[in-house]
Amino acid sequence: MRETAVVLACLALSAPLRAAATSEPGLAITRAAGAIKVDGSLDEPAWQQALRLETWYETNPGDNTPPPVKNVGWLTYDDQAFYAALELEDPEPRSVRAPYLDRDQLQGDTDYAGVLLDARNDGRTGVMLLANPRGSQYDAVNDDATGNEDNAPDFFWTSAARIGERGWTLEIRVPFASLRYPPADPATWRVIFYRNYPRAYRYQFFSARIPRGSNCLVCRTEPVAGLTGLPHGGSYVAAPYVTGRREERPVDGAGSPLDDRSSEGELGGDIKWTPNAQTTLDGTLNPDFSQIESDVAQIGVNERFALLYPEKRPFFLEGVELLSTPIQAVYTRSLTQPRWGARGTSKGAGLAWTGLLAQDEGGGSVILPGPGGSDFAAQDFRSWAAVGRARRNLGVSSFVSVLGTGRVIEGGGGNLVLGPDFQYRTERDQVTGQLLYSRSETPVRPDLAAEWDGRQLKGHAGSLSWFHSTARVDWYGQYQDYGDEFRADDGFVPQVGFRELYAESGYTFRPQGFVRRLRTFAIADRTQDRDGRLIGQLVSIGTGMDARFNSFARIRFAWDRVRAGDGDLPRRQLHFELRSNPSRRVSQLVLRGWLGDQVDFAQARLGRGGSVVAGATLRPTDHLELAWQSERRWLDVPVAGQGERQRLFTAEVDRLKATYTFTSRLFLRAVLQRVGTRRDPELYAAPPPPAHDGALQVSALFAYKLNWQTVVFLGYGDDRALDEREEWRPASRQLFLKLSYAFQG
Repeated sequence: MRETAVVLACLALSAPLRAAATSEPGLAITRAAGAIKVDGSLDEPAWQQALRLETWYETNPGDNTPPPVKNVGWLTYDDQAFYAALELEDPEPRSVRAPYLDRDQLQGDTDYAGVLLDARNDGRTGVMLLANPRGSQYDAVNDDATGNEDNAPDFFWTSAARIGERGWTLEIRVPFASLRYPPADPATWRVIFYRNYPRAYRYQFFSARIPRGSNCLVCRTEPVAGLTGLPHGGSYVAAPYVTGRREERPVDGAGSPLDDRSSEGELGGDIKWTPNAQTTLDGTLNPDFSQIESDVAQIGVNERFALLYPEKRPFFLEGVELLSTPIQAVYTRSLTQPRWGARGTSKGAGLAWTGLLAQDEGGGSVILPGPGGSDFAAQDFRSWAAVGRARRNLGVSSFVSVLGTGRVIEGGGGNLVLGPDFQYRTERDQVTGQLLYSRSETPVRPDLAAEWDGRQLKGHAGSLSWFHSTARVDWYGQYQDYGDEFRADDGFVPQVGFRELYAESGYTFRPQGFVRRLRTFAIADRTQDRDGRLIGQLVSIGTGMDARFNSFARIRFAWDRVRAGDGDLPRRQLHFELRSNPSRRVSQLVLRGWLGDQVDFAQARLGRGGSVVAGATLRPTDHLELAWQSERRWLDVPVAGQGERQRLFTAEVDRLKATYTFTSRLFLRAVLQRVGTRRDPELYAAPPPPAHDGALQVSALFAYKLNWQTVVFLGYGDDRALDEREEWRPASRQLFLKLSYAFQG
């Protein structure tokens, strides 16, 4: 890895120190001339004198062309908050797609609009604040460094919208306490307005040009100068919560009557203090997921590696973009049951950092990675975890950084990960790299995992990628190198002991008929272990397109070889995907999957199979949403002495969700989810698995959200398991209540 380290260092040091964004003069904003009531009506005198932006561009499907409808945005501020308003023309107001939705549920098939704010004026990271004509909100952090739009973080802000005879209007108020910005007077921020307008095609409008092939969005925000007298810290948010749970379980194991009753309550909460506008200090006691709705089930049959689920706990989401690196050495859901946590985050113009310390009571599973697959071990111990990253900005487009994580296990054992990463960016190119080194001592728990015998492990992990894009041509290359003994106990690294070289290139056509964008592409990928033996090799070609009915389609053919047992087997597969958002009432149709050869990895034999996911979202009214998704995966394998293949397994997931949203703050939701697998035990090696297993979950939730931390949840759940007679037997039943209130000051 020495050569990789030299390349990383040279590229980082060569990053151009371009002029900082703060040197740009910017548009001139003025303080509000009077009070503003956020009610969706733009009749206050303050809006007449606000900064007005009426030059917009259609960036999709058009190429920075004039939009087919008029859009106007205004900006102003007062002593406590920043304000944005939009007036959005629509020649057919009845065609506006404006369902009532829960927070962060806005999708590309609905009308919405808002603003992207870069309060630090660094052209790197911004806060996206969007709302639809019913007042349903969506907020996210946009990070150009990773290219991610992460809607897990939430912010305190208010909005109101109205549908009128000529379209709809939107007002947004963002308290300065919700934003992070450097001390400056006068200050310059960066802003861009955005509107999503789904009709025959998905039209997207911005108040600034977004060149095709650009590798950034926040960098396109426009400087807005003249903000004076802004507050610089001293605010806090304290959000205590109380939960109560009543649970019933079988007395004598699965299938017996539910007569083992227990009740428990929990107290906890989060506190956030901003001593200044750049720095945030967070604390948490007994944080909970507050998912209420279970994670969407994923089929794990015949999978070689662990599956990823998203983080949802507020404490872990402050400055979440600072924990995102090419190697996922930080995955906060590895803290399965934290008792307490403390965290500091600072984001200045030149330096940004975050540090986290938490105690984990254990529970859940630990990933045991390998070159060809991952396994799990029970996390039956308490541990302490620490995570830190510091990032130094170079100019307005590049950076260097260092990441460190640690885990100390009660009773012995631990893990330490440390290393640098960087990103070098120009108008068309982005080079990203990371190099990590780990030292580990496994706990002395051979009863949980064979490798947990107190052994010492040392390893490295490296990643280097180059992405290039223009209006028509794009290509991407990545090299990864992971040592056999690399571990990241605070992260999500399900595969180690391999080297991988991946390349992809595409060419985009933009016709003007039924299809508006057509991209053809080719992929090549090769992965081998540290001894040079093949793990997987892929060649694939395909095409993807955006078309009428707000639709997207992609198809690709894949030829690969994959390791199975002591050898490798060839596969040929057809991969497909079709998505459409045809109308207000039929909001979404989805069909995706693959068909062709597949390997039975447990028994190293080649078969034929497929995986198909179908789904639909219907909105009979603007208040009611019905979402259905069904997944089927199957594998047929040859049987010795027989000419035909026989079905090895069929795995299924069915999920139906019904949501009635009374207002943007109040909803009632019911979820029915069934997971099941059928197998032919005679086709498995001894000892054979059960012929069938399954789980059935029914849940209902009443929710009131004044804001994202002032909530009332009342939930009910009924879980059942499939027994040997293929009957659904009670597994558990729960009644759940949560009350949380956010105090702000």
